[in-house]
Amino acid sequence: MRVAIVCGEASGDLLGAELIERIRTLAPGTEFAGIAGGKMIDAGCTAWHSCDELSVMGLVEVLKHLPRLLKLRRQVLQQVLDFKPDVFIGIDAPDFNLGLEKKLKVRGIRTVHYVSPSIWAWRESRAARIAQSADRVLCLLPIEPPIYARYGVEAPFVGHPLASQMLTPIPLPEARARLDLPPKARVLALMPGSRHSEISRLGEIFISAALQIANAQPGLRVIAPMANRRCFDQFGSMVANRGARTVITVVEGRSHEALYAADCVLLASGTAALEAMLARTPMVVAYRINALTYGIVKLFGLMKTKHYSLPNVLAGEPIVEEFMQANCTPEKLTDGVLAILRDARRGEQLRERFAALHRTLLADRSAAAKAVLALARSGS
Repeated sequence: MRVAIVCGEASGDLLGAELIERIRTLAPGTEFAGIAGGKMIDAGCTAWHSCDELSVMGLVEVLKHLPRLLKLRRQVLQQVLDFKPDVFIGIDAPDFNLGLEKKLKVRGIRTVHYVSPSIWAWRESRAARIAQSADRVLCLLPIEPPIYARYGVEAPFVGHPLASQMLTPIPLPEARARLDLPPKARVLALMPGSRHSEISRLGEIFISAALQIANAQPGLRVIAPMANRRCFDQFGSMVANRGARTVITVVEGRSHEALYAADCVLLASGTAALEAMLARTPMVVAYRINALTYGIVKLFGLMKTKHYSLPNVLAGEPIVEEFMQANCTPEKLTDGVLAILRDARRGEQLRERFAALHRTLLADRSAAAKAVLALARSGS
């Protein structure tokens, strides 16, 4: 059997690698090829292109890169057709993948979209259009299938792979030992994003906040795990330019160790917030997008949710502090982190809520692979 697969960023690379491994367990000998990251390649996927080529976010950024993205999609379309897969899987990257899936579907190739776009946050009606592109939508969140059901879309909840992967925590002493952190120091983790644009907007703000927090908390250790070498170089340069290397230690990878080692994490809204929740690490969430993109979203009322970060979305209430756009300032982030570091009871309450939310994300770890194989072997 052959599977074509396209992922668009670091978080998709993790999901893709897990899916490849599960499919190979159930269907040995399956071939995989497409747009992949390092983990997917390690799992056995032949990479036609790197997933870094799709790591673009926001309306303005997409428009800026549109000619290149459209050319890449035409190339990938032909590569998929030449590959003759039994099924195509688009992992996240809806702006790229849904259009590709639609073109493949009309050519008789079965299509799966893995990771629902955030229809619970804005433009719920997209569910009907997604059905024109994908034969199946695999949902990571239990709040998503009921929305798709209203539009007649087959969209099973398959659980979030991270919820299963992070069932067994790394003990705090071990996590700190792996990162050469003192066992009894207060530790703050910084995670300003896995995209160049995110780090460009949040990096300086996070550094300023970290310096203020460290000044208020003598002996604090700050660790900044970066998703890849590009992010490591980018944020590392920012830290060096601010003369902050004595305060902030930048490392490549090691995000889970950092989360389990930290007393608190300051992070960009996205998958990192989910990972912090699963690690039961108290957090403060920040986000900034292009001002024009944000203005368009606000002007046309496209944002339907009251919350931005997944812990709050899943809880249905603001259990962690979020700072968006103009509210995302070093001073406000500093106050949010210090409130956690200075209040042990607050941290414990967050950990209890995180544990309960963790349980809602669990499912059979092979559910996604089974759904893909069932579609690939079916007539529709």
